[in-house]
Amino acid sequence: MKDVVAFVGGGGRSSSSSNTSRMFISLVDGKRPAASQIAQMIRAETAGIPGVRVFPTVPPSIRLGSRGSSSVYQYTLSGTDLQELYRVTPLLVERVREIPGVIDVGSDLQITSPQLIIDIDRDKASAVGLNVQQIEDTVYSAFGSRQVSTIYTSTNQYAVVLELAEKYLRDPASLALLYIRNREGKLIPLESVAKLRPSVGPLTVAHLGQVPAVTISFNLRPDLSLSQATEQIEKLSAEVLPATVSGTFQGTAAAFTSSLKGLGLTLLIAVLVIYIVLGILYEDFVHPVTILSGLPAATFGALVTLLIFGQELNMYGYVGLIMLIGIVKKNAIMMIDYALDARRHHGKSAEDAIFEACLVRFRPIMMTTFAAIAGTLPIALGWGAGADARRTLGLAVVGGLLVSQILTLYITPVFYLFMERFTKHLTPKSLPELAEAPTLATAGR
Repeated sequence: MKDVVAFVGGGGRSSSSSNTSRMFISLVDGKRPAASQIAQMIRAETAGIPGVRVFPTVPPSIRLGSRGSSSVYQYTLSGTDLQELYRVTPLLVERVREIPGVIDVGSDLQITSPQLIIDIDRDKASAVGLNVQQIEDTVYSAFGSRQVSTIYTSTNQYAVVLELAEKYLRDPASLALLYIRNREGKLIPLESVAKLRPSVGPLTVAHLGQVPAVTISFNLRPDLSLSQATEQIEKLSAEVLPATVSGTFQGTAAAFTSSLKGLGLTLLIAVLVIYIVLGILYEDFVHPVTILSGLPAATFGALVTLLIFGQELNMYGYVGLIMLIGIVKKNAIMMIDYALDARRHHGKSAEDAIFEACLVRFRPIMMTTFAAIAGTLPIALGWGAGADARRTLGLAVVGGLLVSQILTLYITPVFYLFMERFTKHLTPKSLPELAEAPTLATAGR
């Protein structure tokens, strides 16, 4: 542990309350356990402290507009019916805690603030010449912060605030000593026209836009992916939440769910754009497919590597997949471009052209591939401070390159020869070939 900074109270966050505190711990560099392991150790050591709930979290490298909460991921419930919102939130929190792999589940709904509710009997108040506004003004003058005057001096001005003596502010029974003057000038005791009822209420009332909201926060164990957690939470919400309450993910979870919706289409469009560009460059619609034939092997290698090391396919993993598309495509271009040039300008056969391309382009292909692996290997091994968050990127690139490099050195030449033979069947025969072909003639009588 290098530095520690602690904040007691709300800490400037709208969804935080006065009975919370935050502690930011800066870890030392060098040989130490991973930040996630240290958080697990703190969680185990603080689990038995009575009256205190501790949520150790490792903040993400990029915070995407998340609400203030005790955990990394947030799911916010909102609705216009405040009582219904407060009723269903504990039910959903308990159901989320039952999901295997979801930990540190909590919410910013804390109905623990003592309150004293004044129930005004309007009929009695009207009978003695009082209205609701008079009663509210009297109570606010006694316990609120009503400014009644301003004292001006030569250098400053001072607000005069009306309030009771401090000894009366500490005792709720002081409300029974209040008297309200009616229209006739008589003093009417407050307890004769209202009943005082002790209760509890929320410490804070958070809002999402203009609607009251409650945020449920949670963390995940390494064996549960964010996509699995969000899917199960949405399923539970559909079972628990009424029509008047809606739930949405916030921050990192929201960015992940929104990216998943269009990610497949985005990758498909990227491959389609690459195909169109290659088709324009080579003036051919067949061999761009040959160049892209190594992408399935690279994707397979990246996903299998993440599965072996128990990593989820997060935003960094998707970035690694996009990097793989560019690197694998470049290796295939180096090979196919040489083969096409050998056929067009030197008249070599398809077999001789691709064989020579494999020999000539082998060294630059291996150099660029191993350079890319060497650059991402430290990320894959988790070296450096905060490398755990970016490890999926390194694993996806290293695993995808290793598998694709081994397979594409054999798959791409074979696919090239197959496409060359395929195009021969599609190409119409030339005029000399048609002239030499045998014809069947019939003689007329």
